[in-house]
Amino acid sequence: MSGSLGRTTADGIALRGSQKWLQTFVENHPEALNPRSLRPLTWVSPVRSDRFREYRDGPFLERIGLAHLTEPLADFWPIRGAVWDGLALAGEQPVLVEAKAHVAEFLSSPSGAVSEASKAQIAAALAQCKLGLKADDRSDWSRCFYQYANRLTHLWWLHQHGISAHLLFVNFVGDKDMGGPEDVAPWHAIEKAADYALGLPKTHPLSRFVHHVHPDVRTGA
Repeated sequence: MSGSLGRTTADGIALRGSQKWLQTFVENHPEALNPRSLRPLTWVSPVRSDRFREYRDGPFLERIGLAHLTEPLADFWPIRGAVWDGLALAGEQPVLVEAKAHVAEFLSSPSGAVSEASKAQIAAALAQCKLGLKADDRSDWSRCFYQYANRLTHLWWLHQHGISAHLLFVNFVGDKDMGGPEDVAPWHAIEKAADYALGLPKTHPLSRFVHHVHPDVRTGA
């Protein structure tokens, strides 16, 4: 989820979907976004003082105090990489955030990389993470749950550089405008399906760094 023409105002205020609700909860109900296992989050994106900007590549690292990793990231992943829906800090630990308002968003399309060099770089990165997490070698990380695999791979990369980062999936409940689920059951199902499709073991080296929260937009409007 990232801002696009027609979905935001000139001030960056989102008009609908997960982008709208993430902005709303960060500003008005941040406690509903906080996993119980983490310290209170300090949000650095999306925030009103920054026109609710979202970040990718080197700027995302700068935003969470890791500018020194900009060059290593370029060696690991092609430019114009993941756009993070949100960024926060739990104490000194970075938290990378992906938000969804309806289940179909979780079924992401394959990579849009065009050049053979970019495709090869992405494939190599996914393969490293897949091996590091002891995922089933038969699983395909490049297809319907590609975005999930992509985000896990960035988390894994940060840990390889000694950064105890976390990955937070914010899956909203009750967004009728987007056809979102009425309760958490569909989210739990798709989250389990994603782990199964990627061949992830029940417990892997990053398990305790991956979090899911399910705020109800009907209480946050």
